[in-house]
Amino acid sequence: MIKPKLLEQFLVEPGTTVNLKHFATDWTETEAARELGKDVTKERASEILAESHKRLDAAQERLYASDTHSVLLIFQAMDAAGKDGTIRHVMSGVNPQGCQVYSFKKPSTEELDHNFLWRYMKALPERGRIGIFNRSYYEDVLVVKVHPEWLGPGQPTHPDAKFWEKRFEDINNFEKHLTRNGTLILKFFLHLSKGEQKRRFLERLNNPEKHWKFSEADMAEREHWKDYQKAFEEALSATSTKRAPWHVIPADRKYAAHALVADTVTTAILNLDLEYPKVSPEKMVKLEEARARLENKDPADSVEPPPA
Repeated sequence: MIKPKLLEQFLVEPGTTVNLKHFATDWTETEAARELGKDVTKERASEILAESHKRLDAAQERLYASDTHSVLLIFQAMDAAGKDGTIRHVMSGVNPQGCQVYSFKKPSTEELDHNFLWRYMKALPERGRIGIFNRSYYEDVLVVKVHPEWLGPGQPTHPDAKFWEKRFEDINNFEKHLTRNGTLILKFFLHLSKGEQKRRFLERLNNPEKHWKFSEADMAEREHWKDYQKAFEEALSATSTKRAPWHVIPADRKYAAHALVADTVTTAILNLDLEYPKVSPEKMVKLEEARARLENKDPADSVEPPPA
């Protein structure tokens, strides 16, 4: 388990103005990690991830059994930041029946005919489950802010500051409604440096087994790096709230990102202090009767099974 003090440096305090240059993209360059050394830091990250898998498995079972809360994990990032890999590594120890992942692509015509939150509402996790949004409604204040021509029919071609303020307000109210009704929201921005994104793109181009991962659209969006950084800063500043704060996770070292996200998710679910359902006195009597019947010698127990 990571010390809470260490995790605080990755939290966006509500009401603050975000400057992403003040957040590390490489965990090994933080003061705490430098003291340990890169080798020890990597080993410790692996241990934290393994510990989190065990704790998360138990936390998920209690979440499912209590049936009082749901969990929504939101992942946003620049291309190649490792959203898919982080989700896979963090959730690898979770029962698939209690977890659902949604990746939101370009909205359909039907979705564009509704308000921008509509398609996300339909994918929200029910009580007892963990829902994961690989990209989310935040795309509607990020990518379309860089490309306002993608806003869709009925939307302004040149949206002003008030337009985005209203969208931020809608998101905050939406998340307030969810948290007030039992949904724990954890939001992660995987903070990747431009240099590391270049290295990962080149790896995809140079490795035949990773050619399928490369998209020309990724290169096109890289040209808008500064615009995206500004859009992220404005979104994080406007929507990191006490109920649903943002975590800026350094993503240059994948093992570090996996450990930080896993520990944050596990600790937050355990902090809900969920309990297994209480059994009524009447039900307890039935349980005791069943136990007594099973513990007594049953003639059927001595019958040999038929030959294979």
